[in-house]
Amino acid sequence: MVDHSAPGPDAVAAGSEDPTIGEVSEGRVLRTILARTPAGRDALLGPGDDAAVIAAPSGSVVATTDTLVEGPDFRAAWSTGYDLGWKSAAVNLADVAAMGARPTALLVALAVPKDRRLSFVAALADGFRDACAALAPGCAVVGGDLTVSATLMIAVTALGDLEGRAPVTRAGARVGDDVAIAGEMGHAAHGLSVLFGRFHPAGAAVPVDPALLAEGEAEAIAAQVRPVPPIGLGPVAAVAGATAMMDVSDGLALDAGRMAEASGVTIALEQAALGAHPRRALAGGEDHALLATFPAGALPPGFRRIGSVVPASEGAPVLYDGEPVGPLGWDPYRDAGADVGT
Repeated sequence: MVDHSAPGPDAVAAGSEDPTIGEVSEGRVLRTILARTPAGRDALLGPGDDAAVIAAPSGSVVATTDTLVEGPDFRAAWSTGYDLGWKSAAVNLADVAAMGARPTALLVALAVPKDRRLSFVAALADGFRDACAALAPGCAVVGGDLTVSATLMIAVTALGDLEGRAPVTRAGARVGDDVAIAGEMGHAAHGLSVLFGRFHPAGAAVPVDPALLAEGEAEAIAAQVRPVPPIGLGPVAAVAGATAMMDVSDGLALDAGRMAEASGVTIALEQAALGAHPRRALAGGEDHALLATFPAGALPPGFRRIGSVVPASEGAPVLYDGEPVGPLGWDPYRDAGADVGT
């Protein structure tokens, strides 16, 4: 179990100087990061050269990338450097796992404001290290890039090994398959609603005051700022015969619709299977659960059934207890944001 109360210190070392990024060289920042990130199991050549070399025993490599930008993707008042390192790793590891692959390496590009402290970058590296160790043992940061910017940006490329299997795409769901989920649904969205509802006065984020949190809200916020996706279950699903799979990052309804459209089917979800807060499950993302389809009755341990695959219904890629689901979830190119009501 991951300890969400772990401090993830934003200090380089107790009692040491803590200069800003603008006061030190790129080499010192790099040394600070490398001192905190051990070599990965699959790294034949790690950081320090023009590029890393990663083993690919299966002969094929899964690759994905994701960028977190301060403002649209996170608020510094709500996330420590450690949180951001952890989350940046977790969201990319989840995409690799969703292909049925084992994560092998991360490449990290950082654009950091000059006034950020070196301790912040150290904590960021600690978050990457600990997320890899907890979620994808053997995976590690093997290289990247450093620059300065007025806005904090964290861009991660994740690599994975299929271990001789074919990739599990979102396009393989078949009529009659069970629809299943591994991981949590709606908790991160609940945490986000608490943050914006209680710690965002006058349009500006303020630090979370634990004294103002009701029962369960601290855990919900932790799910938002430091998600724990079921990375190891991606390869498990592939071995068990998953016909389609994807990471739920933008909400179950929206992502299930993407799977349905890619597969040419309709996904029928069942309210009774979505827990005590089905609206949160449908609309909320960022838990990074794994949504998958399997031949009927063939769910592996760790996955639970939430519906079935039915013939395509025009204009209704997702049904909810037989009724079409509207535009729920997070789409950065759509004017409306996520609906994360109870």
